[in-house]
Amino acid sequence: MALFITEECINCDVCEPQCPNTAIYMGEEIYEIDPHLCTECVGHHDEPQCIVFCPVECIEIHPDHQESQEQLLAKYHQLTAKN
Repeated sequence: MALFITEECINCDVCEPQCPNTAIYMGEEIYEIDPHLCTECVGHHDEPQCIVFCPVECIEIHPDHQESQEQLLAKYHQLTAKN
């Protein structure tokens, strides 16, 4: 389950540096999360750090990117594999 940032985002810049996968980036108007890079911090932390640090609670589970913990862990391994 990738996460996404809702329109309530205030562009406070807190979430972006917390993402260990660099999945968060500045979109046209608000920060966005690349679902192909988001592992909900599985493999890095016990809970998504963007949600932990977001002061306005505008980060939710993306309804179009439902993934199990096993799928998120596999994505983590793929993203962190050394070539």
